[in-house]
Amino acid sequence: MNNESSNATALAAKPATAAAAASDKSPLDYLKHNFREYGMLITLVAIMIFFQYMTDGTLMQPLNLTNLVLQNSYIVIMALGMLMVIVAGHIDLSVGSVCGFIGALAAVLMVEYGWHFVPASLVCLVCGALIGGIQGWFVAFFRIPSFIVTLAGMLVFKGLALALLQGQSVGPFPDSFQMLSSGFMPDLSGGDGLRMTSLLLGVALAALLAVAGIRGRAKQLRHGIQAEPAAFFFVKTAAFSALLIYFSYLLASYRGLPNVLIVMALLIFLFHFVTGRTTVGRRVYALGGNEKAAKLSGIKTERLAFYTFVNMGVLAALAGLVFAARLNTATPKAGLGFELDVIAACFIGGASASGGVGKVMGAVIGAFVMGVMNNGMSILGIGIDYQQVIKGVVLLAAVFVDVYNKNKV
Repeated sequence: MNNESSNATALAAKPATAAAAASDKSPLDYLKHNFREYGMLITLVAIMIFFQYMTDGTLMQPLNLTNLVLQNSYIVIMALGMLMVIVAGHIDLSVGSVCGFIGALAAVLMVEYGWHFVPASLVCLVCGALIGGIQGWFVAFFRIPSFIVTLAGMLVFKGLALALLQGQSVGPFPDSFQMLSSGFMPDLSGGDGLRMTSLLLGVALAALLAVAGIRGRAKQLRHGIQAEPAAFFFVKTAAFSALLIYFSYLLASYRGLPNVLIVMALLIFLFHFVTGRTTVGRRVYALGGNEKAAKLSGIKTERLAFYTFVNMGVLAALAGLVFAARLNTATPKAGLGFELDVIAACFIGGASASGGVGKVMGAVIGAFVMGVMNNGMSILGIGIDYQQVIKGVVLLAAVFVDVYNKNKV
């Protein structure tokens, strides 16, 4: 009897001991073993500091920071969908053409046919879902490689956009539709200076994320799961909260939070929840990690792959609407090369080319790494030719580090 109770006590003590051992790790050791997770965040901060210094403070000015958000909004939106496709073990090369095609469709409906922007936008989103569904059907049920299907889609929708616009730009859009990309959150205080509503929203979000992080860490320790060292966790949380409040202050000192930033934040939260807390999210990772094992475990892999492409189509359509609203016109060349920036954002953010690996915040960070580099190099007057070279080198370096770390393990 004594042996049984001592065994039970030892078993109960194991989770606490494991948690204590995990939390006793030094911050440097923890960072070394989790470099893949934190490496790109550190890289983004380093790139921002570098360009802030090289541009004599221009990068972080409120006007430029607002432009940085607006310029990268559609890339971030598409990167969320592309992450799910890549994690599932596929790729979508058609997103740039779909984005341009949806912008052209929106222009025809709103400008030429005089539709109100709400039904026109809904039709465009449904059209995006249909496009994603058609491509996903060929990939999932006919087993045609996604590279081939979406390469064909890229050519098809580029041609359809050209046909819809008849080779000419169509615009301008109604003012109400432009608010999607060029509008800002209204300030309830009604002041002309600092937009207090936007600042308080940023402070509230920082506090909410900090509380969620503390509760999450406490839950990990309670269940004996390896958690971040206490010193590292609190320094990271304090630094992230301070940066978030500072960015909110900078945006509030200009015109407040852009509408598209709120849309992006809601989508990021949604996809972070889906990938981390739902059965569907876990099944997508299982599909990309080992499709045969996922199928044997009862997951309907074909249907899941199909839905990832439908999701990608909807987000590409939303990005097309945002880009068209920002440009205030639809052009035949809209969306050209977007697919490269979106795919690069996912891989730079830590997604694996073989599937099964990738995080939502990684894709967002990867998108902003590309965005800050584009913005900073443009301010410094670096030509588009060398910008492409530098972005290519950064992408190759990110994938090399990923493959190197995987082989090392």
